[in-house]
Amino acid sequence: MNIYVFKTSIKPRDIETVNAMLLSLIPTSKWNYDLEDCDNILRIESTKDVVALVCSQLSNGGFYCEELE
Repeated sequence: MNIYVFKTSIKPRDIETVNAMLLSLIPTSKWNYDLEDCDNILRIESTKDVVALVCSQLSNGGFYCEELE
């Protein structure tokens, strides 16, 4: 299992929308948010590499998304 951490522009009001996007993209993965962090963190636990897919879809949805190393 891999854990991917992203810096995003997600706000609390966006969680329902983003959850729906992630559920359709990566239904077997787990994710959570730390929107108290200055980087509005999204963490995803997945068995496959989801970085390009998640960044692309969130960007298409109007959100900033960058993987943190």
